Amino acid sequence: MSAQIRLVEITETNRDAVVALRVHPSQERFVASVERSFRDARENPEAKPWFRAVCDGDTPVGFVMLCWDLVPRPGLLGPFFLWRLLVDAEHQGRGYGRAILNEVVALLRAEGATELLTSCVPGEGSPEPFYRGYGFVPTGETDEDGEVILRLELGSRP
Repeated sequence: MSAQIRLVEITETNRDAVVALRVHPSQERFVASVERSFRDARENPEAKPWFRAVCDGDTPVGFVMLCWDLVPRPGLLGPFFLWRLLVDAEHQGRGYGRAILNEVVALLRAEGATELLTSCVPGEGSPEPFYRGYGFVPTGETDEDGEVILRLELGSRP
């Protein structure tokens, strides 16, 4: 991994390369594809989707999507919710996931956010240990799909 990743707007120029990103086949039941993420964003504008390609140099290595500064209501957690975090299978195990979260957390702190929520499917191979290792803690709640809700307090650096 390079010293610095960048969160980059998705344009016609980089869209195909970003859509081509895939998690390891064993993770597909836990992480939706980029194409599915785009569809979810189009179908749920009330979730205030914010998404970016994650690039190392000019190479897309991941994708991140959040609900950005929404008013929480049934079915929509927030104000800031990590909706998708995907690191391409060929680029996993190099620290990109943590680097992406570091970038997201820095952006949220700059916005004055005090917490970041996310959810994950429980079970063997779940990303829950990754999130917990970063500092997320279970809230004790699950969403309507049975996903565990996790919270990261943004008051201190991980």
